Amino acid sequence: MEFQYIEKKEQGNFITRYDVHYKMMDGNEKVYEMISRNPDLKTFDQLQNMEGEDAVAIIMHDETGEKILINREFRMATGRWVYNFPAGLIDEGETPEVAAKRELKEETGLDILRIDKWWGPCYSAIGFSNERNACCVGVAGGTFSESTSCQEEIHCAWYTKAEIKELLEKEPFAVRTQAYCYCWINS
Repeated sequence: MEFQYIEKKEQGNFITRYDVHYKMMDGNEKVYEMISRNPDLKTFDQLQNMEGEDAVAIIMHDETGEKILINREFRMATGRWVYNFPAGLIDEGETPEVAAKRELKEETGLDILRIDKWWGPCYSAIGFSNERNACCVGVAGGTFSESTSCQEEIHCAWYTKAEIKELLEKEPFAVRTQAYCYCWINS
């Protein structure tokens, strides 16, 4: 597969739609539709998005290690409530750590007490986007409060392994949350 060029199709408020043109092994052209947080994507290097993360995903356990923090959020793209880790965009000038602390506070009212591990790099939805995430695992504490955003409907809670097991069997999850939770309940 050989990269040819990128064609900007539509500019949105938060994402931009592009057609990425490739030459396939058989010589035919492949046009791949995708979206990006980058409003001015032009080169193959920019397509790979190796300059830094766009967003953070926040995996937090309670201080006992017996519970995990999960948001139940109404996701407009699916038209339904979905279980997901707290997450959000990294604002201009923020580090991933500052963004993680801010997003967790905004969405749950909790504070990050400790970050044990940063994973990286990872992509949110490789089937249609080059959005890159920083993902941290740690411990949070404090008192829950409602989301400070009037643009999001979020209900957050601590869940035990037994509760997560039950939810995994019947409720919709974001894939990274589902995968982590499956591994966590079986550890």
